[in-house]
Amino acid sequence: MAQRQTHYEVLGVAPTASATEIKSAYRRAARLTHPDHGGDAGDFARATLAYETLIDPAARTRYDRSYGTESSYLRGKAPAPGAPGGMAGGGMAGGGSMRFETGGARPSATDATVYVPDLDAPGAIDRATSIRQMHGTPRKRGIFGAQARLARENRTVQLLTRRVLPSLPSARLVNGLHGPGGGYIDHVMLGGYRLALIHSMMLPKGVYRWDGASLLRDGKHIDPPRIAPLVHDMQRLFPELNVTGWTVILAPDGNLHEPVIDYAHGGEPGPMNALNVVNAINLVREMKMFLGTGPAPHVVDRTILARLLGGMY
Repeated sequence: MAQRQTHYEVLGVAPTASATEIKSAYRRAARLTHPDHGGDAGDFARATLAYETLIDPAARTRYDRSYGTESSYLRGKAPAPGAPGGMAGGGMAGGGSMRFETGGARPSATDATVYVPDLDAPGAIDRATSIRQMHGTPRKRGIFGAQARLARENRTVQLLTRRVLPSLPSARLVNGLHGPGGGYIDHVMLGGYRLALIHSMMLPKGVYRWDGASLLRDGKHIDPPRIAPLVHDMQRLFPELNVTGWTVILAPDGNLHEPVIDYAHGGEPGPMNALNVVNAINLVREMKMFLGTGPAPHVVDRTILARLLGGMY
């Protein structure tokens, strides 16, 4: 018979653990069990359910009074969605929850969108905002408008809205956010529990080489935008997400295949890199791959989306 685990056992904390200890334990568990980092989706769902139950005082009291039987489950089997205890409210931000279907066919990016919490449930954002795929537009920062930057950002928005969003109906594009540790994030794309931070550069046609740290053309070093610190900051704030950074290099004439990016071994774009450098056509392909192949690409987590919208400047 499968062994029954309590929520405390799942997170590895004592029944007397404080809220701070429970949060720390969940962050550790999320890093270890997240499918994007080599973990198991079922283990991640169980850790999330345990956290959501224990971090909410009322839910924790009910759970404790039931001696760990309410909202409990057998090791290796996640509770059925909609069953008692099958995802209590209150995620990392205190308002949403994650839902992973274990077993059966893997969810597809073109499956019907699942909203967590559902659209009829109260949340930090309303139904219309939840359904909208794009939020915000490129805009001024401070006194000056920086027309060259605005032009780049508008080009990137057009690229993503015309060539990526139609293929990923559950993805959400948010433009213009504050960086958690300072600075700005031009664009983010949320697809399920994956998040891409996107900046842009406008460079002449030609062949460029990217080795994962340096961008070179004819031996000349070109500094891409500093996204890696922003990626690390956002990953810290959103431990439930797989966060990556992308710099798209745009050609002045709008050719999606230019400039040409030559990748050194180890510099190829990938979901585990803090920074990826691509041209426009490769950004389209990589966004579809990265956001469309996660463990739950059809999910819109309204709590996470609300937090992202709250970070807009």
